[in-house]
Amino acid sequence: MIRATILGSGTSQGVPVIACECHVCQSPDPRDQRLRSSLLMEIDGKNYVIDSGPDFRQQLLRVGIKNLEGILFTHEHKDHVAGLDDVRAFNYRQGKPMDIYCTERVEQALKREFHYVFSQERYPGIPELSLHRIENKRFELFDGCEILPVEVMHYKMPVLGFRLRGLTYITDAKTVAREEIEKVKGTEVLIVNALHHSQHLSHFNLTEALEFIDKVEPQKAYLTHISHLFGKHEEIERILPPNVFPAYDGMQIELH
Repeated sequence: MIRATILGSGTSQGVPVIACECHVCQSPDPRDQRLRSSLLMEIDGKNYVIDSGPDFRQQLLRVGIKNLEGILFTHEHKDHVAGLDDVRAFNYRQGKPMDIYCTERVEQALKREFHYVFSQERYPGIPELSLHRIENKRFELFDGCEILPVEVMHYKMPVLGFRLRGLTYITDAKTVAREEIEKVKGTEVLIVNALHHSQHLSHFNLTEALEFIDKVEPQKAYLTHISHLFGKHEEIERILPPNVFPAYDGMQIELH
């Protein structure tokens, strides 16, 4: 059984945006309060997170998670990696390094951003990490649990989405090659980025996200990485096809 929890459904700025007075940022609806994009996957009783952005600590406290097996990184932008230091709590509780799954490019970025973690001078209390380098090919989290990466382009930056059995998670996509789309076809649940209505250099807008969903033909699709410019949650709901839904922080999706 897989239970996916949307830890964050917002863009790099989150929603509400600092100092913004638009009707979305002022909305009292909790579904319009979006932390930076991240997903918790509970797989056969084991917890894994995709991306640890600036809100990582807050997100995990909010869902009450007590144990974490590992983190999978989509790419190296700050809104996806900035909270990595907070794995220290799990190091202490679980008595072992945190398993990190990332490409060589992301690994190099982590070594720049968190240089003290990889320094030969082992300062007391720094995070303990066990790096597992991945590529755009299948890899295993544990016995019986294979992950299929799906490479998408975030303008000119390669980003990995991840397919786990009937669940596929893709964020920060603008273009997707035909062979990568083939990997996603047949997925039961697709979670994919949709920034807002207008064209954007490096993200799907709503039209592009819906076109991608039509190609993949999932049973259900959920939109994430949502900007305050998209509208309020209830406004987005009204314009979507019957099998497409706006994600919101705390939303849970179960697959058997």
